[in-house]
Amino acid sequence: MKSLLLCSFILSSMLVFSQKISGFGSSKNWSFNKHEIYFTVGSTSFLGDLGGLSKEGTQNSFVDLDFASTRIGGGIGYRFRFHPRWATSTQLYFGMVSGSDANTDEIIRRSRNLSFRSPILELSQRLEFIVWSNEQNGAKYRTLGTLGRKTKSDVLYIFSGISGFFFNPQTQINGSWTDLRPLRTEGQGLPNGAEEYKRVNLSIPFGFGYKFAIGKYWRLGLEVSYNKTFTDYVDDVSTEYYNPALLKSKVGSNAVFAADPSIENHTWFTTGQQRGNPEDNDSYIFTNITVTKNITSRRSRGMSRSKRKRSIRF
Repeated sequence: MKSLLLCSFILSSMLVFSQKISGFGSSKNWSFNKHEIYFTVGSTSFLGDLGGLSKEGTQNSFVDLDFASTRIGGGIGYRFRFHPRWATSTQLYFGMVSGSDANTDEIIRRSRNLSFRSPILELSQRLEFIVWSNEQNGAKYRTLGTLGRKTKSDVLYIFSGISGFFFNPQTQINGSWTDLRPLRTEGQGLPNGAEEYKRVNLSIPFGFGYKFAIGKYWRLGLEVSYNKTFTDYVDDVSTEYYNPALLKSKVGSNAVFAADPSIENHTWFTTGQQRGNPEDNDSYIFTNITVTKNITSRRSRGMSRSKRKRSIRF
């Protein structure tokens, strides 16, 4: 909750600041880029109980990123710009997130020896605010005063919205990746165990992006998205250690190993002891290179010319 309030404050501050920014440039050409499709590829990172610092994992601190567990993701999206400052985008993204206690020197977590990976398939709807732009169409005809004029589309934006995503945490058992949810590692659905979790959940994305023209219809950019989820089970770690004898009788020996693969100091990891932190939900981060194609129709561009005099300048 604190992270959501902090992100909201930062976004609000940027909105207020952008209103006072000088030299924003003319927005008369914004409507020539109303419809866009874009492609993204980049890195995925996880913030949760299996973080990266040499202390207790956290879902809020960016310094707790486990860089050794960084993976690759990519997606496709459609953006509709309905105002000089505002746009909305729909994005489908797929990536893998992971984390491992082996990547920390903190003795308790290293001894705990938990690890996971999980695919993330996310569909998001976002609202974007253009903080700054410098947009100009290139010369269409070789007329006096336009010769040599190049297309410009420098845009800095921030965004937030809502996402629905699918996840499926796994760990390695005997060299094979095994789904963790069916193993009920914290006694999910068993007597005196944790509640069962669903593999479809929601998240709130917060982020920023910058893009610039590399041709008449193409843009290249960078985008960073921090996604705060409403679940603490992306890594299958949240509450307490469950009774191993009961877990073995109800689910099997693989469940016992997945629940407690500790490699030393075994007395720290007994029934009822803390396994994770249920007070804070998991997060993940996408850092992507974006390639954008302007697909605004000629008819729409023609209509835009007739409305140019009514364009807002800021």
